[in-house]
Amino acid sequence: MFKAGFAILQGLATTIKHVFERPVTVEYPEKRKEFSERFKGRHELKRYDNGLEKCIGCSLCSAACPADAIWVEAAENTDKERYSPGERYAKTYEINMLRCIFCGYCEDACPTEAIVLEKHIELSYYDRESAIFTKEMLLVPPPPGVWGTPKSVTPHSFDRAIPVMENPE
Repeated sequence: MFKAGFAILQGLATTIKHVFERPVTVEYPEKRKEFSERFKGRHELKRYDNGLEKCIGCSLCSAACPADAIWVEAAENTDKERYSPGERYAKTYEINMLRCIFCGYCEDACPTEAIVLEKHIELSYYDRESAIFTKEMLLVPPPPGVWGTPKSVTPHSFDRAIPVMENPE
């Protein structure tokens, strides 16, 4: 009996102690919480400085995904219609965000660093179809003053999967 009464008093003391503390609620979206460097948010497909897409359609991200959330369909690049510097590009790139566990294995598996988990936290959907992020939704816009893809290039100007650039990241 005495132990139960003492436990109740301890619980009440803890409750009373926290009543007088300031709340820790963050007023989102007016104030945004700062996340750690290791935070993994929404995916982005990156581009090179010349506007070409970094994704070469190798599907290594899809193979590395433990949740089987990524679907990549590759197609061949031509000099008249070039999307990436390699032989292939991702014709279809989809991520089912309902399946994604934000582990970052896709980011680690990518040889060209095309897929990156950024700091975006806004993820809300009204139905299942809107939770499937397509290539157009994931691909970042080209740098200012640079045309996007597809591009028409001179024949045999790209013979490597990663272009030679002055200041690569």
